This record gives sequence, structure tokens and C-alpha cells, in this order.
Amino acid sequence: MPDASDLLPLLKRHWGFERFRPFQAEAVRAVLQHRDSVVVLPTGGGKSLCYQAPAVFMDGLAVIVSPLISLMKDQVDSLQSNGIAAASVNSSNSTGERLNVANDIRSGRLKLLYVSPERLCTERTLSFLEGVKVSFFAIDEAHCISQWGHDFRPEYRMLSLLKERFAGVAVHAYTATATEPVRKDIASQLNLSDPLFHVGSFDRPNLTYRVEPRGDITQQIHDVIGRHKGESGIIYCISRKQTEEIASELTSKGMKALPYHAGLPDVVRAQTQDAFQKEVIDVVVATVAFGMGIDKSNVRFVVHAGSPKSLEHYQQESGRAGRDGLEAECVLHYGPGDFLWWKKVAEEMPPEARGIAKATVKKMEDYCQGVTCRHRALVEYFGQEFEGENCAACDVCLLDLNVTPDALVVAQKILSCVVRLKERFGAGYTAQVLCGSSEQRIVQNGHDKLTTWGLLKDAGTSAVRLWIEQLVSQGYCEKYGDGDYQLLRVTPSGWKVLRGEATPRLLQPPKKKQKKAKRTEAAADLWAGVDQGLFEALRALRREVASERGVPAFVVFDDQSLRDMARRRPTTLEAFLECHGVGEKKQRDFGEAFVGAIVAYCEANKVEADVDSDVAPTPDEENLTKSAARHQAFSYFEHGMPIDQVAERVNRAFSTTRQYLVEFIAHTGRLDAQPWVDEQTQSRVEAAIPGLPQLSLNALNEHFQKAIDYDSLQIVLACWRNRPTAMPK
Repeated sequence: MPDASDLLPLLKRHWGFERFRPFQAEAVRAVLQHRDSVVVLPTGGGKSLCYQAPAVFMDGLAVIVSPLISLMKDQVDSLQSNGIAAASVNSSNSTGERLNVANDIRSGRLKLLYVSPERLCTERTLSFLEGVKVSFFAIDEAHCISQWGHDFRPEYRMLSLLKERFAGVAVHAYTATATEPVRKDIASQLNLSDPLFHVGSFDRPNLTYRVEPRGDITQQIHDVIGRHKGESGIIYCISRKQTEEIASELTSKGMKALPYHAGLPDVVRAQTQDAFQKEVIDVVVATVAFGMGIDKSNVRFVVHAGSPKSLEHYQQESGRAGRDGLEAECVLHYGPGDFLWWKKVAEEMPPEARGIAKATVKKMEDYCQGVTCRHRALVEYFGQEFEGENCAACDVCLLDLNVTPDALVVAQKILSCVVRLKERFGAGYTAQVLCGSSEQRIVQNGHDKLTTWGLLKDAGTSAVRLWIEQLVSQGYCEKYGDGDYQLLRVTPSGWKVLRGEATPRLLQPPKKKQKKAKRTEAAADLWAGVDQGLFEALRALRREVASERGVPAFVVFDDQSLRDMARRRPTTLEAFLECHGVGEKKQRDFGEAFVGAIVAYCEANKVEADVDSDVAPTPDEENLTKSAARHQAFSYFEHGMPIDQVAERVNRAFSTTRQYLVEFIAHTGRLDAQPWVDEQTQSRVEAAIPGLPQLSLNALNEHFQKAIDYDSLQIVLACWRNRPTAMPK
């Protein structure tokens, strides 16, 4: 029985990859073993390769079900650029084109056929496929088959007949976002037989998440775009009107942006999508109509001008950033009206779906108003555990949030007011009392005589409302009652706050002038060794080549490949083949042009060429998670955890983790080596340092002649270097 490792030569030849990414190998194995499967990998996790590589390796034709013509076209263009025989059949094909595809299938030349569910399930198509060797069926965007998923499409239900008509042929379902109930429903609706459920990590460590209350949304969007000048991005809006207003405003400021929504003519939407794919424009301002058809790998930012209605939607939409595995930013702006709108939409749904819809809106609201790690919140929503304490890639962990310094006192004032109002009023009324309102109803109720009346008048009602919602999201008080007007009451956790036994985390409302977001260390690591001038030159060449061929830019090379070229700077076709994402066909098609551009740039700018591969490592998953592991280690060291335990937790070698500790000591200015080195040993080492010929680890090691282990010496020396006068006499 073949295994995923048997496909590695093919992987290198066609895709230019040395190995499968995390979680891909097991999904590939299921296809090779002809076992039905449900595979959930996050956007950018490499789902397509899980069926594309086996399709090339196996005998017969792989039939890929895809919902959108644009998505099929991009996939087919990309496969053909890698030297793989693939085609699609859809309404855009002429009769002659469909006949050519049919002939290629009968002759065995075609390896992958992309088709929509409604076309596949016609009697004519099914009968035709029954007459050829089908290796397997792959259902992309499989969550569309479940009414509990976030994008239910009735036409997907027809796919249940595949197991009846093609006995013995495996069916594989692929999606980026599916909770456990949705995964089970997918398997049931497709009539899968003992399927493998393979769920990769929902975490996207290369994405930096930020959540901000909506203020001056135009300025907030400008702030994000300002951090990504000349890069591709998507701005999601709830209404069609807003998409056009924001796109117009951006265009008036000289930015290359276009709107996209379902109210525009089909030809206009197609032109906008094509311009975005070919990098003619940088920004698309869109409703959720701009969705699954986007297979653009180098989207560097996704902005939500309003909250989506569920975390499934947010995971899917924000996940369109950084599909190439490189750093990208996702910024969500929300307002109270967003959740009222989505709750109203939920009320109009059928009774059997109404409860679930309301619950998903509540989870989305909790995410926006919460102050826990964004990566953790998303991962745990989908039923997985998040490793580590600090993701180093969200506003919470990067300490970008404007935290209220006296949160305990503020929370106690709010909760005390809820109690004194006998837990019979809502958030708006409570905020008015706390801000000292003399509104008629408050005076008539005698609530202007409460001890809590006016306690937070200097903060303002908008800030107090924000704090109330944060207390609700953290479980210190809760809303109850039916309808739009819900009342507040204090929870058992809230009573602990009142007694001073627990402290919530409260955020200040946004100020008009937002501070510039930090660039994460993970992002900086991904640019290590890259000549950015060369990278931009290669981007321009890619755009030119893509335009000549009439394909999206990423079909030529993605950003990860361009960065690796700008690291290695190869001057021969052989060296070019070693770059990430360069297979044999792309070497033949594009090698001369790109190598020529690299040589010309290096000569003109006196830049070193043919950099050794050890100096310029390929940016794989190890590099993507390296900085996150470092920050997780820092949080463990903060609590005094031993090095070996930290190494196990962050899945790093002992020597690497020891180095993290040395960096932690330097970062925190720590002078005390305990608990990693006992006090007596630290005193011995520090006493010897002033007499050393030079302040170095080698000098210390020679002095003690292995009487003290190397690790302890390195740790004590790191502490010594934090002293104001750390030079030897």
C-alpha cells in the first residue's frame, strides 16, 4: 500500500516542495488507501494538495466538486502551470471545449476534473463517468452540504448519490471551518462509509488578530492600509452601500480599490475579481458575496468594518489572509448595532435553526468584547486546546489594548449598581445611572438617590456600556429575559469581584488617534535575510508575467517563493530549482526571466548572490511557529518553570529552550538566576567574573574547568549582564 512518503518526488517535481505540511500527510494517506474521509484544515493549510498530489499519483481520474467557476479556473490554471493535466467543465465552456475535455478523459490524459455539484449530478455526467476509471471524488467547501454550516447550499445535498452510483469509489470531503456537529452532518449527508475524521489545527500562527470597537471607521481602515502600502487586502462590510462609500473614499485618496457586492452586474464583479487577482488593484471592499471564489495567496490584510454573524464566518473570511503561510493582519471593528442586526436576522429564521443562530451571534459578540488571546478563543471555539499562554500575534498578547488601570474598582461600581437596581434593569439604564443621568424615568424611580448614581460620570456612557458588555462576556454578570430589552444580574463570579476575590480585565474605549500597531517578531523572522528591494522587483516581474499569460499573479509564484528567491538570490537555473515552490515546469517556464532579474539586481545594487541555503532557510512551518514558541516559553519562565518542562511544552530541544531562557533574562532585566541555578552556584560564578580576562562564556568555562555545568554558567552570565556595571575590572 503506497504512503504519503511515496509522493515526495512527485511533490518536488510539480510543486517544488520538499515535504508535506503538518496534517497533510494523514489526509493524503486516506486518499491512497481508498478510505472515505472528512478533512478540516484551516484556510491556507494546504487542503487542495491533500487531493491534488494523490490524484496525480493514482491511476484514473479524480473528480473535484467545487461551487464556483472562478475557483475552478484558478485551481486549473495553477495545476497546469505546475505541469499537471487538469480541466473544468462549467457553463463558461464552449461545446468544443467540453468535447476536448471528454476526449482527454477517455484517453486517460486528464488527472483532475473540476465540476460543480449541480452539473456532476446530472444523469448525463454520471453516466459518462461510470464509463471511465474514477480514482476518487473530492468535495471542496464541504460545509455547504450541512444546514448547520455557515454557508448551506441545497445543491450540495445531491452529492449523496455518489456512494450509490460509484460503489467502491472513495469520497473525500474538505473544508476549512466545521464544528464537530457539522463534521458529522457532512459524513451523514454524503453517506460516507466509516470515514476518517481528520481535523488539523484551527490555529493560524501567521495571522495577527486585532479587535477594535468601531469609531471613525474610515480613519481606522486608513490606519490598517497604511501598515500595508502596496499590498493586497480585503475590507468586508455588512451593507452594499458601505462597500461603495468606502471604495470611493479610498479611490479619492489615490488608492487602487474597487467595491464588490451581489447588487453589481455579473460582468462588473468578474472584472473586479480579475483585477484583484492580477494585482491591478490592491484592495477590494466587499460584502460576504466576495467569498469562496478567492484563491489569492498573498492577501496581507483583512479588515471587517462590522462584525460577521458567527465565528465560522469570521474564521473563513479572515482566513483569506496569509494563505501563503506568511504574516498577515486581521482587524475586526464592531459596534453594538452589529449584534442587534444579526439577532434580528436570527429571529426571522425557521424555528429549528433560530436557537443555534442566536447562540452563534452571542459567541461572536463574546469574542469581540472579550480580552482573552484571540488565537485561543478561535481554537477553543472549534473544540481544540490552545498550547501556551502567549500567542505573540494578537492585540491581547501583544499588549496593544488600552487596559483600564483600576479595573477592579470600576467593576465593583458597576456590579454594585446592578445589585442596587435589584437586577431589574438593562445595560443602557444601568450606564445612565452610573453616569449621573437626571432623565425623567431615573428620577421617578428614585435611582438618582442611589449611592452608585454618578459614580462613573467622568467616564461617559459609551465607556460604561463597553465595560458592562466586557463584564458580561467574561461571565461576571449576565443578561436575562426575552426580547430586545434584556436585564442584568450578577453571577457567582461577579460576587467574587464584589468581595475583591477576582479581578476582571476591562478595556478603555478607543481614542480617535490609535497608536500604531506593533510588528510581531514572527513577522520580522519571516523577512530574515530577504532583500526587500529585490522582492519588490520580483513582484513587478511576476505581475508582468501574469498579465501576459492572463492568469492571477499567485499562479506564477506566491509571495513565499519570491521571498525565498530574494534570500537565496540564485544566478543559475539549477540553484533556482532549489527555491521554495519552484518545480521543474516553472523552472522551464520562468527560470530565465527570474534568474535574469536576480542577476541584474544583484549586479546593479552590489548585493551578494547565491547565498548559502543554510544562511537562507526555506520559510516552512518551523519558521512560522518559532517566534510563537519563544513567547510561550517566556510566559512559562515568568512562573519559574524548569527548562526541561518548558522544552516539552513548547516542543523544542533543550538547547533551544535554554537559549529562550537567556533571551528571557535579557528581555526582563532579571538579576536573580533562581530557580534555574541555585543561589550558592550563582554567588560562586559572580565572584569569579571580576577576575576574568574578558567577560565571556568561554572564559567562565575555562575558569571552572567543568566544575559548574555549562547551562548554569550561561544563565548566571545572562543575569550578570543586566547589572548597570557589568564590565570586568
